[in-house]
Amino acid sequence: MGETRAEGAVEDLVLDELDEKFAAFQAFRKSDAEASNEILGDLGASDDVDRDIVLELSSPAPLGHPERFVDAHRLVMRALEVLDRNGARGATVRARWLGPLRPVAQFVVGLVTQFIVRRYQATVINDLANLYARREANCTIHDPSLKNLTRARIHAERLAPGFRRNPLGVPTFLLGGAILSSGLSALQQFVVSSLDSILLSIAVTAVFYGLILGAGWAVLLGSAASRRRISLTIDAPLTALYQVVGRCGKPPRDHSRIFALIAIILILVSGLIVPLGLLAAWIFGL
Repeated sequence: MGETRAEGAVEDLVLDELDEKFAAFQAFRKSDAEASNEILGDLGASDDVDRDIVLELSSPAPLGHPERFVDAHRLVMRALEVLDRNGARGATVRARWLGPLRPVAQFVVGLVTQFIVRRYQATVINDLANLYARREANCTIHDPSLKNLTRARIHAERLAPGFRRNPLGVPTFLLGGAILSSGLSALQQFVVSSLDSILLSIAVTAVFYGLILGAGWAVLLGSAASRRRISLTIDAPLTALYQVVGRCGKPPRDHSRIFALIAIILILVSGLIVPLGLLAAWIFGL
């Protein structure tokens, strides 16, 4: 017959071993670097990312500063409200040299600003809802933080649909429907027909150059405006909330830097359009 466990014997649990190592790491990580590194090695950690993983795993409290969580959550919710009301407002374009094109430029800049701000709002509220739900699951039934986390998670989930609306505010059928496809088709036919004339080819090249340069400039202005408004409104409150929650990484970042990079690329590429267009006009005109 197989061996049976002696009556009263206690089974060795992996959980107990992990608790012991985590407690030892927390006790030595600030006072004894050699001991903490030895514990990290036992756990399989080998670099800074691994150390962060162990540090977060060994911090069992659902909130780093539970006494400040309600205030930090309230401030971020207010910041999201203010950002939603003001962040997507049209940016002012002061370039008087644009003349009659100034309203068009202001509309495009406002569209870029609105898109970046609204996408960021949706990202923030989704990330907060997920973070609150995870920390809520990390609470024991008698944890005093459980009630506040539950309320905060409910708040975030209720607000999320309102922040997920169309970031451009433009009807979908205008972006992907028959109007757009018809416009692109007409543009393609015009470009093909312009290749029969050198002067018309030069004119088309100049128009494309102006459009690409203008688009890059507008996107750059919109990116700068959205970054400034996000920074002014919610960057500090969101950083404070993540600090209060503790061991939860960094707050999400908006896409203003990516859009700015795209704008710079468009501006640089537009500098190649004129010489290439003139060369094409000369070749096809031979």
